[in-house]
Amino acid sequence: MTTPIEDYALIGDCETAALVSKQGSIDWLCWPRFDSDASFSALLGTPENGRWLVQPDEIKKITRSYRPGTLILDTKFTTPTGLVVVTDFMPPRGRSSDLIRIVTCEQGQVSMRFELVIRFGYGRIVPWVTRESPEIWRAVAGPDMLVLHAPIPLHGEDMRTVGDFTLKAGERVAFSLTYCQSHLPTPTLPDFDASLHDTADFWQEWIGRMECPDSYGEQVTRSLITLRALIYRPTGGIVAAPTTSLPEHLGGVRNWDYRYCWLRDATMTLLAFMNAGYYEEALAWRDWLLRAIAGSPEQLQIMYGVAGERRLTEWEVDWLPGYASSAPIRIGNEASSQIQLDVIGEVLDALHQGRRGTVDRVGRAWDLQRELLDFLEGMWNKPDYGIWEVRGPPQHFTYSKAMCWVAFDRSIKDAETCGFDGPVDRWRAIRDEIHKEICERGFDVELGSFVQSYGSKQLDASLLLLPQLGFLPPDDPRIVGTVAQIERTLLRDGLVLRYHTSETDDGLPTGEGAFLACSFWLADAYALTGRIEDAKNLFERLVALCNDVGLLAEEYDPKQKRMLGNFPQAFSHLALVNTAFNLASYAKPAEQRAEKKQRVGDEVMER
Repeated sequence: MTTPIEDYALIGDCETAALVSKQGSIDWLCWPRFDSDASFSALLGTPENGRWLVQPDEIKKITRSYRPGTLILDTKFTTPTGLVVVTDFMPPRGRSSDLIRIVTCEQGQVSMRFELVIRFGYGRIVPWVTRESPEIWRAVAGPDMLVLHAPIPLHGEDMRTVGDFTLKAGERVAFSLTYCQSHLPTPTLPDFDASLHDTADFWQEWIGRMECPDSYGEQVTRSLITLRALIYRPTGGIVAAPTTSLPEHLGGVRNWDYRYCWLRDATMTLLAFMNAGYYEEALAWRDWLLRAIAGSPEQLQIMYGVAGERRLTEWEVDWLPGYASSAPIRIGNEASSQIQLDVIGEVLDALHQGRRGTVDRVGRAWDLQRELLDFLEGMWNKPDYGIWEVRGPPQHFTYSKAMCWVAFDRSIKDAETCGFDGPVDRWRAIRDEIHKEICERGFDVELGSFVQSYGSKQLDASLLLLPQLGFLPPDDPRIVGTVAQIERTLLRDGLVLRYHTSETDDGLPTGEGAFLACSFWLADAYALTGRIEDAKNLFERLVALCNDVGLLAEEYDPKQKRMLGNFPQAFSHLALVNTAFNLASYAKPAEQRAEKKQRVGDEVMER
C-alpha cells in the first residue's frame, strides 16, 4: 500500500535530505547531494528499491514531532507492551554525511524490527555488502559506499540486511549510516550524543535569529527551518523540493524533477529571508543567482543545478513503477531549456529588492542587468512557455508580459535611485508600451478581468500577483474584477487551481490538485484589497492543511484530502512565510514588491 505523501517528515544535513514515514521507514534519500542518484527509492517503487525500516513488531499508536526549533524528528510508537521513541536526524555536513537513528525505550519492553535495503542508482543497483567487524558493515557499488554501524545482531536475507532486537525501559541503541566515496577509507564512527547535541545547537541557534511576525510564529518557524534545510549550503542555492516525480495527479503523468533551483523563486526567497532577519542566507542566494546566470543572456535558463549546473537533461527511470503507479519517473527537467520571459523580470526584481534591503547597494550586477534588458528588449513581444512551463505551444501569457514590465520598471528605479548608467528614457518608453499592450490585449472587457493569455477567456492564478508587482493599484477595478473572476472560476472547495487543465493547451492530460502557493496568493490579494478577514480565514485554512509536523507539498486534493506533488515544496513554504508577514504588522512583502509603502525598506536601509 502506498504511503500518503503527508505521512512523511523531512530530515537533512543542508546538502541532501531524507523522507521518513510515520511507520519508521526512510523511503527516499539521494547521496551525496539533493540531485544525486537515490540510495533509497521505495518512495517511487517498493521496499525492494531501497529503504531503512526501524519499527516495533506491533504498533497501537504513532505520534511524532520535531524537537522545538530543530530538524530532529522524534517518532513515538505505543505498543501493547511499552513505548519506544525513534529519533532521526542528519548532523549538518562535516567531513562526512551521516544519518543517525537512536531508539529509546521509555516504558515497558518493546520488540523491534530492523531492515536495511540499499539500492544505488534509483533503486536498481544492488551493492556488494561486507562485514568489517561485528558492528560495521560496508555496502559498495562503483563510486558509492555506505557504512552502517549497528550494535545488534544482523544477517543477510533476500538481498536485505535484517535483524530483531528488544529494548527495556531506560535502554537505547544507536545506528548510523554514513556516505562516502568508495575509494576512500572507512569513515570514523560518529559520536551519537555529541552529534545530537551539535545538531540541536545548529538549528536552535539559526532559528533563534529569526525576526518573527506578531502572529503565526509556529508556522513561520517550521517553514523557515524547512526552507533552510533545502538550501545547498556550499553554494547558497535552494532546491524547489528534495524529491522527483511525486505526481500532481495520482496515476497521471504530471511528474517532474524538482531537485533544482528555479530563478522564479528569487524575489519571494529574498524577501522571506530578509524580512525574517536572515541577511546571510539572502546574500548567499543572491550570489548563487548571479553566478548561475553569468554569461550570455541568450543562454539564460529558468533553472540550474545546486552549484549552477546548466545541463539538466531529462530522462526516464523505467524500472520503477512510480508513486501510486504514477509514471513516468523523470530525472532532469526539460523545462530548463524553455523560453520563459517572466524569469528575467523575477531576477531583476530580486536584484532591485536586494538593493533596497542592503543586500547589494553597490550594484555590481548592473552590467549583467543591462545585458539582460538588451536581450529582453527584442524578446518581450514574443510568445513563451510561461510561469507554468507548459509543454504545449508557446503563448502570449499575460503574466509573462507583466514580468517583462517589471524588468524595465525596476531597472529604471535602480538607475534613478542608485545613479547607475543606462538608457533610462528608452527603457521608460518600452515599459509604457508593455503596460499599454497588456491592458489592451491581456484584459477582457466582457469578463472584467485580466486573462491567462492574449485573446483567451481563461484565467490563471498568476494574475493574482499583478497588484503585488505594482502593475496596477490593488483597488483598480481591473484588479478587483480579476480577483472576483478567479474566485468564480478557479476556486475548488475554497482552494485555487493554477488554471483549468481541460481548457489550456499545456501539452498534457487533464487533471491536477489545487496549487497551494496560488491559494496563499489569493490571501495576499485579499489583504491588499482590504479584505483582511477573508485573508486571515483563507490563511488559517491553508495552515491547517500542513501535515502533523508542519510540512506542505506542492498541491492538495480537497476531495481525497491528500497532498500531491513534490514534497516538501519550497514554493508552498515561501508563500506561507510571505503571507504570514503580509498579515502581520512587521513587514509586508506584497507591499514591498508593489512599493506601496516605503516603511520596511527605509527601516532596512537604515541598518
